[in-house]
Amino acid sequence: MLHIYDPNTRSDRDLGTPPPVETGHTVSLTIDGQEVIVPEGTSVLRAATIAGIQIPKLCATDNLDAFGSCRLCAVEIEGRRGLPASCTTPVAEGMSVITQNERVAKLRRNVMELYISDHPLDCLTCPANGDCELQDMAGAVGLREVRYGYEGKNHLEAEKDTSNPYFTFDTSKCIVCSRCVRACEEVQGTFALTIDGRGFDSKVAAGQGEDFMDSECVSCGACVQACPTATLMENSVIDQGQPEHSVVTTCAYCGVGCSFKAEMKGNTVVRMVPFKDGQANHGHSCVKGRFAFGYATHPERLTKPMIRDHIDEPWREVSWEEAIQFAADRIKAIQGKYGRDSVGGITSSRCTNEEAYLVQKLVRTAFGNNNTDTCARVCHSPTGYGLKQTLGESAGTQTFDSVMKSDVIIVIGANPTDAHPVFGSQLRRRLRQGAKLIVADPRSIDLLNTPHGGEALHLPLRPGTNVALINALAHVVITEGLEDRMFIATRCDGGDYATWNDFIRDERHSPEATEDITCVPAAQVREAARLYAQAGNGAIYYGLGVTEHSQGSTMVMGIANLALATGNIGRDGVGVNPLRGQNNVQGSCDMGSFPHELPGYQHVSHEGPRKAFEDAWGVKIDGEPGLRIPNMFDAAINGSFKGLYVQGEDIAQSDPNTHHVEQALGSLECLIVQDLFLNETAKFAHVLLPGSSFLEKDGTFTNAERRINRVRKVIPPLAGKGDWEVTQDLANALGYAMHYEHPEQIMAEIASLTPSFQGVTYQKLDELGSIQWPCNDDNPSGTPIMHEQDFPIGKGRFMVTDYVPTTERANRRFPLLLTTGRILSQYNVGAQTRRTDNQAWHEQDWLELHPHDAEERGINDGDWVGLTSRSGNTVLQAKISTRMQPGVVYTTFHHPVSGANVITTDNSDWATNCPEYKVTAVQCEKVAQPSAWQQRHLAQHKKQWDFYHG
Repeated sequence: MLHIYDPNTRSDRDLGTPPPVETGHTVSLTIDGQEVIVPEGTSVLRAATIAGIQIPKLCATDNLDAFGSCRLCAVEIEGRRGLPASCTTPVAEGMSVITQNERVAKLRRNVMELYISDHPLDCLTCPANGDCELQDMAGAVGLREVRYGYEGKNHLEAEKDTSNPYFTFDTSKCIVCSRCVRACEEVQGTFALTIDGRGFDSKVAAGQGEDFMDSECVSCGACVQACPTATLMENSVIDQGQPEHSVVTTCAYCGVGCSFKAEMKGNTVVRMVPFKDGQANHGHSCVKGRFAFGYATHPERLTKPMIRDHIDEPWREVSWEEAIQFAADRIKAIQGKYGRDSVGGITSSRCTNEEAYLVQKLVRTAFGNNNTDTCARVCHSPTGYGLKQTLGESAGTQTFDSVMKSDVIIVIGANPTDAHPVFGSQLRRRLRQGAKLIVADPRSIDLLNTPHGGEALHLPLRPGTNVALINALAHVVITEGLEDRMFIATRCDGGDYATWNDFIRDERHSPEATEDITCVPAAQVREAARLYAQAGNGAIYYGLGVTEHSQGSTMVMGIANLALATGNIGRDGVGVNPLRGQNNVQGSCDMGSFPHELPGYQHVSHEGPRKAFEDAWGVKIDGEPGLRIPNMFDAAINGSFKGLYVQGEDIAQSDPNTHHVEQALGSLECLIVQDLFLNETAKFAHVLLPGSSFLEKDGTFTNAERRINRVRKVIPPLAGKGDWEVTQDLANALGYAMHYEHPEQIMAEIASLTPSFQGVTYQKLDELGSIQWPCNDDNPSGTPIMHEQDFPIGKGRFMVTDYVPTTERANRRFPLLLTTGRILSQYNVGAQTRRTDNQAWHEQDWLELHPHDAEERGINDGDWVGLTSRSGNTVLQAKISTRMQPGVVYTTFHHPVSGANVITTDNSDWATNCPEYKVTAVQCEKVAQPSAWQQRHLAQHKKQWDFYHG
């Protein structure tokens, strides 16, 4: 029988060793008499597995480089001496392999005897019973006795390490196969584990012999997944036993969009295992996606609809029907009194594409206006605007895998190892292979200290000076003749380029002229520009440190200018790559959540697209843009905006200038909140509609690389309804008919009206695993790399990017600049992760400040510090850190009581109103009690919590 390897075959089985580097050549060999054809460089072990021939193995797995230590995979090869390990032996033309004979079998049994002699014989009570590779291999090699006894020298009496809240390290069961150590190095890139000692004394150790929690371990779960025994085992499996079935779905945390197998017992999720065929994560995960799913069944979940007439009244638990009717009657009454435009809706970047689509459709049909916005606008709307202007499409250009072909990587205003950790691990892998790294960030991020990653260049710019820096980089490229003239001539608009060329050559943009602005030495800027421009493949990745500025849109255009000027667009290893914060930021934008754009970024003023939606929806659509979230707040305070439907978004915690937000929410006559928990926004609500977690959903998410992934229902909705059903019920109660029976029908409607989703169906997603839009007649399987031949606007456009200093500046009263960011263990406003054991890593938000600034103010590590800006003040605990530069302080925003957004101002991007979270002038001083706002917040929380619990 002839077996030919099909690289398009999707499978979750372990092929023993990774695929070889593609050369285009194949090799023919025989294994146990069967002819097998595989790519050149394939291991004998992998070739045999592809052919359906199982060779025993313990140290080998296909997400780690071959190691050859266990010797179980030994085979006989005609013409060769000895019994080589099949995992480390590459195939050769005409090779003849025998995987089973008495000689091979005897060796394997002897090896297994040695393993079992130093392993507890407690299989019946072991949590890995039924899912243990050691157990399986003992059976596979036919082991029936152990001649060496069962009193292993070192391991049987070893104590368990239970310090990690999610898994247990039971050294007594360790066979020292090194898979966990290699997974930590090769997959995660943390190098937190090592083999300590030699021979019988060898053992796995975390850090310098520390507990897992005290070591550099980031709890990604790679070691747990790699372990072939019960040495590293999820506590959930220890407590609940082995799962019995699984469902493949997509993580609902960050914009990487990892695929997971939810492994189940009945309707209980036992564990989340990263799916090997996940095309965004390739079987890797982080602490959030892997372990922090317990919030979905947390006791504080909202499971019953509730209503009240006023926010100073207790809640009344009612039926779904009564709650929906109450909400609809309130909306109708408000519009009757204040007019059609007096209400609006906010979609969520945590909900599915289908759910976001329905909310904006509800606003435009049942509400009859364009007052729809999304939390995506407060993070990445400048990406949409800036890339649309320059490249013609409001999205990143690459796949995540593209980074593996990058030679120089610029990371601007992003912290991938904390905010996008699975991609961060992949990026680190490329750095270990020799790619060069440039980081532009006010703070020193972990990526700069990548183990074995070579020397990185850090440009520690002053917050608010991004545009000056990007212009200086471009100035060097142009004035030193480093531009790609052929690319510019063939792919870019000549007139725009000529204008920009004159602009960027001006001496005011030189590194020397901008040094006083950015505080980055001119020599470093020149070095960075030359490194990027002269790279074979130069890639730029950026995050909220680019977009959340008053010049966010300008900076995005500046990044695109630099990529165009150097020809780093349209192939693997290059591109302009926004790292989206939440799981469906890209999707909520794609689905028309903005007041000026219908799904697919089709402007409401354009008659053709608007007419298509009017025909499909059977209503007239307003041709004028509606209100953005800040406009809604202002109108609410002014008395003209009175009703708001918020699905899955905590604007009271996440939006800037908390005093202003709270005043606006308190001015509403009807606030409808649909969410998982009684969050900060819900405390101002009149209607509480229980939301559904990602485990209770059917639909799709779209990640930062435009990858549309299926979300599959794992457990029934705790409240009885999915989010899309709730929106549909509200539309029907308002008099606009919606009659979908499944989210698949919603996607069919999206595809019929949205050109970039034209070819997307659930069936195709199931067949291909995922699809990167645009997916249409020209690209039926999707588009991994954008702009390979041309741009949607024809030619790439260079845009003039004048640096305009932010009005938020340090002075004598507020001498420090506050910038904000995220931490690995927590997610966004923390509503989900704070209800998991992730609290063990980050139980509060801290204020990081440089030792110089701390010494000037007499602040010691751990002191309580009052933080005051022009907008307000709060109190945080100090953490003295050299990661900050003098004059800059930093905090996260995951805990409501921290009040990070009490401090931030209502400054925003000139084009999109994206808030300027990253630059706030502040002063800090030692204090002894919480701020006045924090004291009011705690009192309000207790009051609303008592109302909720009756």
